[in-house]
Amino acid sequence: PSIIQENFNVNKDRQSIMGHSMGGHGALISALKNPGKYRSVSAFAPVCNPSKTPDIQFILKCYFGDDIKTMEEWDATCLVTNYKGPELNILIHQGKNDQYKEQLKLDNFASACEKAGITVSINVEDRYDHGFYFISSFIEQHFHHHSKFLCDSQ
Repeated sequence: PSIIQENFNVNKDRQSIMGHSMGGHGALISALKNPGKYRSVSAFAPVCNPSKTPDIQFILKCYFGDDIKTMEEWDATCLVTNYKGPELNILIHQGKNDQYKEQLKLDNFASACEKAGITVSINVEDRYDHGFYFISSFIEQHFHHHSKFLCDSQ
């Protein structure tokens, strides 16, 4: 963010964040760990519950060892259950034919949001997988989503 703030005419008090797959998870946890920093967050096919996903859990163990509590501190589904901050304005798209959908665990995140009273707009799109064609098909919706919270009318 400092490179952007130093080189472009931006308002540092009006930020949003988005990402795809593991980057989508990064966008979610960045917003959840920094209440109020981002006005909106969106993700394409985000990894939502890595501490409960065996393939990804293996990677987390390389970073955190076997400490499940520490893993959960970096897990969007676990973080959203205790979120205490301003509205997050979350938008998520996932392809119905995503080859990684079992690892992404979007349903776990949706359930955790519902239990925590966090509003999230989730769109599961027919005939799309995890790839960049999927992103290019829906990126405009994400730009519009963020513009609602970043433009001067706010």
